[in-house]
Amino acid sequence: MSIGEPASKSDSAQQSEMSKWVQRMLKSAKQYHKLCPYFDKKTKQCFLSLGGKCDREGKFDTCPVFMKFLENKYNEYVSKGKIPPSDFLDVAL
Repeated sequence: MSIGEPASKSDSAQQSEMSKWVQRMLKSAKQYHKLCPYFDKKTKQCFLSLGGKCDREGKFDTCPVFMKFLENKYNEYVSKGKIPPSDFLDVAL
């Protein structure tokens, strides 16, 4: 065993934890919102991409911008040593 192997295993474990959390947040968000909570219906713009037009018309289940936002939030919680929330309503912008 080399020194680099355990680190890569922990990285893959962290990736799987992050993907599980992101999927859980997507399910939770679908319970509360039909369209993306960061989508402006009037202007058709995405608040997460800072004024960019949403090409998915507010559907967030496969949106890469929304997924990246959730991944960044997970990394933010983990880096601060906090437990990631279990409900989408507890995720702060």
